[in-house]
Amino acid sequence: MTTTDAASGAPQKTPAKDPWDLPDVSGLVVGVLGGTGDQGRGLAYRLARAGQKVIIGSRAVERAETAARELGLGIEGAENADCARRSDVVIVAVPWEGHAKTLETLREVLAGKLVIDCVNPLGFDKKGAYALKPEEGSAAEQAAALLPEARVTAAFHHLSAVLLQDESVEEIDTDVMVLGESRADTDLVQALAARIPGMRGIFAGRLRNAHQVESLVANLISVNRRYKAHAGLRVTDV
Repeated sequence: MTTTDAASGAPQKTPAKDPWDLPDVSGLVVGVLGGTGDQGRGLAYRLARAGQKVIIGSRAVERAETAARELGLGIEGAENADCARRSDVVIVAVPWEGHAKTLETLREVLAGKLVIDCVNPLGFDKKGAYALKPEEGSAAEQAAALLPEARVTAAFHHLSAVLLQDESVEEIDTDVMVLGESRADTDLVQALAARIPGMRGIFAGRLRNAHQVESLVANLISVNRRYKAHAGLRVTDV
């Protein structure tokens, strides 16, 4: 993009935005749908430990409140719709089997919200984990189809729930692949990931690229089983 210098009339180039110039997200309220499951609890714990205001959502308010009490750190529990209503950013961490049904029931309350889908459509058999491909292309694209008035992004797929919930682990050594249609929205998600010590959020393309990011979890499960590890990802040279 170019602009014109008022004094000389010469065209001036607008400097490119620094990709690491991310917004302040410390004041945002983060809701975690599926926050009573391992991944949801882990994300809620890490974000709250970093100083974020967090609300756990569940179909049963009692389960959400119990999980919130167990985690502490000022985390609150609420029924899914109330959690979504009270949050600025909503992380979807529900099981794949309940993904579509959960989002369908929350379509109105999630309108206008920044939604981060971290669901991995996977199947399991005697050979181990394998990727499933939803009709829409990915879990994130399914979310975008079901929530046309929400701002859907995808992130937090490759995190170990064990490490996230381990209070003795000070830093989570991993990068978070962030996908979405809006630069402003993916910047917010990257900044949220960076709130957790050891993490970076890395822009990884638009939602049409979400399937391979979600599918890679099947490979990480194989890595972890073979090496008895909690492997994550690091992107080099950025």
